[in-house]
Amino acid sequence: MSSPASLPNGESLVGIIDVDGLRSRLAAIAEADSAGGASNTARSEVLALVRDVIRDGRATIEEMLFEDGSGSLCARRLARLQDAVIHAIHDYALRFVFNAANLSAGERMTVLAVGGYGRGTLAPGSDIDLLFLLPYKQSALGEQVVEYLLYLLWDLGFKVGHASRTVDECIKLARADFTIRTAILERWLIAGDEELLAELDTRFEAEVVAGTSEAFIAAKLEERSARHAKTGNTRYLVEPNIKEGKGGLRDLNTLFWIAKYHYRVNTTEALVEAGVFSRREAKLFAKAEDFLWAVRCHMHFATGKAEERLSFDLQPEIAKRLGYNAHPGLKDVERFMKHYFLIAKDVGDLTRIFCAALEEQHAKDAPGIRGFVRTLRARAKKIPGTLDFHIDNNRINVSRATVFRDDPVNLIRIFRLAALHELEYHPDALKLIRRSLRLVDAELRDNPEANSLFIDVLTDRKDPELHLRRMNEAGVLGRFIPDFGRIVAMMQFNMYHHYTVDEHLLRSISTLSRIEHGELVEEVPLSSGFMPLQKDRVPLYLALLLHDIAKGRPVDHSIAGAEIARELCPRFGLDERETDLVAWLVEDHLVMSMTAQQRDLTDRKTILDFAERVRTLDRLKLLTILTVCDIRAVGPGVWNGWKGQLIRTLYMETEPTLTGGFTQSSRSERIGQARERLAERLGAWPEAERTGYLDLHYPNYFLTAPLDDQLRHAEFIRESRDAGALATQTRTDRFREVTEIMVLAPDHPRLLSLIAGACAGTGANIADAQIFTMSDGRALDVMLLNREFESDEDEIRRAERICANIGKLLQGREMPASLLANRRPPRSTELFAVKPRVSVDNTLSNQLTVIEVEGLDRPGLLSDVTGAISDLNLDIRSAHISTYGEKVVDVFYVTDLIGTKITSETRIERIEVRLKRVFESPEGEMSSPVVMSSQRAFGIPHR
Repeated sequence: MSSPASLPNGESLVGIIDVDGLRSRLAAIAEADSAGGASNTARSEVLALVRDVIRDGRATIEEMLFEDGSGSLCARRLARLQDAVIHAIHDYALRFVFNAANLSAGERMTVLAVGGYGRGTLAPGSDIDLLFLLPYKQSALGEQVVEYLLYLLWDLGFKVGHASRTVDECIKLARADFTIRTAILERWLIAGDEELLAELDTRFEAEVVAGTSEAFIAAKLEERSARHAKTGNTRYLVEPNIKEGKGGLRDLNTLFWIAKYHYRVNTTEALVEAGVFSRREAKLFAKAEDFLWAVRCHMHFATGKAEERLSFDLQPEIAKRLGYNAHPGLKDVERFMKHYFLIAKDVGDLTRIFCAALEEQHAKDAPGIRGFVRTLRARAKKIPGTLDFHIDNNRINVSRATVFRDDPVNLIRIFRLAALHELEYHPDALKLIRRSLRLVDAELRDNPEANSLFIDVLTDRKDPELHLRRMNEAGVLGRFIPDFGRIVAMMQFNMYHHYTVDEHLLRSISTLSRIEHGELVEEVPLSSGFMPLQKDRVPLYLALLLHDIAKGRPVDHSIAGAEIARELCPRFGLDERETDLVAWLVEDHLVMSMTAQQRDLTDRKTILDFAERVRTLDRLKLLTILTVCDIRAVGPGVWNGWKGQLIRTLYMETEPTLTGGFTQSSRSERIGQARERLAERLGAWPEAERTGYLDLHYPNYFLTAPLDDQLRHAEFIRESRDAGALATQTRTDRFREVTEIMVLAPDHPRLLSLIAGACAGTGANIADAQIFTMSDGRALDVMLLNREFESDEDEIRRAERICANIGKLLQGREMPASLLANRRPPRSTELFAVKPRVSVDNTLSNQLTVIEVEGLDRPGLLSDVTGAISDLNLDIRSAHISTYGEKVVDVFYVTDLIGTKITSETRIERIEVRLKRVFESPEGEMSSPVVMSSQRAFGIPHR
């Protein structure tokens, strides 16, 4: 057991804390005190002294972290500093406060660090977990010492977890509770009686640990699975939890708890000696642990609290602290996060290796008939057509250690066989694959059989994502396709993408497979209908795998990706037509989503331009499927019914253009069918009322709004007959993580601007806006707001405040600027760099001028932009709002006040300058006098 004044690696605490000096100064406080150190005055002096010692010691430790970069050492230094302080306070309390230098047998007590602290490591914001170990029951003196120590630690600002127990109680509780058992498993003597600790050591080993490894392992692995599910069940979230997330520190802790419990070891070196890890894997464990501790300690130091989520706000700061620099195509923060995800992947590899060793040992140790039955079940089964692999408990395994060296094609063949026979992978096989990666060379990449086998895995009819994921985790995919290797673990520093690039690509493959299996018919009926008829499924799967493969380069990733596709496709056995198809899909993979979300689909020019880009009906169908898969794989809640309806509408409007006018139904027929479907859903309405309502909407409404939304709109408008000029309605959508506000009011050029201003007044961020004008002069505006609160009740209250603000603005009782002045600051987007861009285009529509603005999103932006457009005497005919995390792309179809296009170059220049100023000088935009002077133009009475 190390002294509190030293570190496990032999490094001294000298330079961090003067232990002897601290004790001397504490003694001096007691000697100067009339009560011998027991007075409140002495306590205050002790508190001030210890606070200064901790502050100075932590500052020194932070400097040392910057100097040597060792996270593990930093965590140990912090723990030893804590040990020294607690030890000094404990001795001060015994000697001076309670004058009890000589303790009786019943007054003995041991102060133990347990849990994470018991492992000898602490982060700056970690809880201090203490166990006060007693001989049989709490004495009066022991209770007083514990109380003095705890209250002092609390006053110092520490969060202390503590328990006072006898050895008997520790054993009893550890038997019954795995959490307590785990905490006691990691124990460290801070101060007090060593004999009590020795007794606990002996009894814990004999009465708790012995013979219970299987139950403990099962409990820890189940706990890990539950924790992963809670934090997102993927190690590739772009804002990971460094402690609790998959691939984080807690996973390494779990491995070590199990190792300590099962193998009776205390170091990773001992795991090498036990044959669990190779020396390389032990070094990988130490490297991963050191990196994760460095990140965690820097996070705590930077924030001054126990922050475990590596959020966008923190990532640039931590990247700077760790010394990362930008490279062409990758920011410094993106390089840092790529390193983080590679480390998280290493943690996953170590977990699988460790579990394989446990399983093998467990099989060997199984006694009697049970072990015989287990052996029979695990007996190798042959795989038809190969002697290199066999089935081991429904998992594919290698038949010999030289299987990949003998034939490197086996590094691809194993994944094809696993897919063909629906097998998982034995950890031993994965371990051997990782140790054979050097065999994936240029010769293997050019091998026709290897490439054919890879295409079979990619287009597997059952579960291609599983086998591609295993191939990626084992390192084969990135070496077999080096361009893919460049985007493994790569994150994009923005608020739109939820996963790393490789994770996104694998999830898009999963979505395509689910569509092909008919699992998403209700959500994506159009794509589901196309897929069974696809003769080009191989190019489609390959295009999905490659569509973002050129991310992180200083050139357009779509164009660069197409060039990569042209190089790879012949290698994979595709002919010239298929190669051109894949390259086109990769190059234009964003065109359909951008057109659907950012263009007016009722404008004939939009459809003609899109059709010219697509050219054939087959390519349109393939692009539709690819677009759906791409959007759905971005992250939870990104895909929704509104986007699905827009894509369906774009397809249905483009199809007749590509087929020379032939389609299953003409535009007028589709409008008629949509009206009939809504009429059928409104069957309970009186016929005259139903007909009158259907006539309120212009034709494009029926083609762009989903039927379920149309029904809700109808009920809302019907219920609003007696509500006066303004009516609002709110609802939450937990699945899409948005809150919807519907507004029905007299149409006016500034209506959208003021509604957006009311949203901005509460700090609400508009994710989407749907604007429908009606034939009676009213407008139905539907705003989708990013969710802010966990509780639906809180979300509804926020939405109702927004609706009240809308009423105040429309009645002229409130100014937009005053609403913004009182808003609560939202999550900052200042970390992100989005260069403002404004374009005014007269080629995208025959009758209207199209203004497209792109820039950094913020509350009030939409209101400012639409207000500026009105200030420029422009009439907004349709608006298309798209939010991609921190970036907004808003498109407005406008005319001048007499209904004509904007053709004057001078006026176009003035529009661009004015709208850029909205992004560059946002302060004060909403206080425009024009806005103020038009408040009462809506005809909404002040009630």
